[in-house]
Amino acid sequence: MHCPFCRNPDTKVIDSRSADDGAAIRRRRSCPECGKRFTTQENVLLMVAKRSGVTEPFSREKIIAGVRRACQGRPVGEDALAQLGQRVEEALRGTGSAEIPSHQVGLAILGPLGELDEVAYLRFASVYRSFESLDDFAREIEDLRGRTPGEHAPPR
Repeated sequence: MHCPFCRNPDTKVIDSRSADDGAAIRRRRSCPECGKRFTTQENVLLMVAKRSGVTEPFSREKIIAGVRRACQGRPVGEDALAQLGQRVEEALRGTGSAEIPSHQVGLAILGPLGELDEVAYLRFASVYRSFESLDDFAREIEDLRGRTPGEHAPPR
């Protein structure tokens, strides 16, 4: 790690701590050359593999923005959206894989969203699963009615 003050390539780690619920490491460093101290943060990148073959870094903000559109006009607050985004990210990181297919991201959203708001769940599922008819909605509504509270949607 280069010192941001004098560009010395050799810095010393003074202290390391877990940050962001274990998703990052914060390190306090010292430069032996100029004596200044600074902090760095190391994050493990979670990549999402799109259907087109392109990979991009996972973005909790992108998840929240998509769910926010599904929740438009519903009694769902920003705190609930932030918690949903965190749950989705934790579930994906919990797989232990560094690269997650976008399909798996969608599945990880459906469970918590169904618990949060059923109408928003139907809106999101209709786009995510490409509903083409009223029968698709009817089947999904029947599935919702048949589930016990807290039970997740089956993958399709």
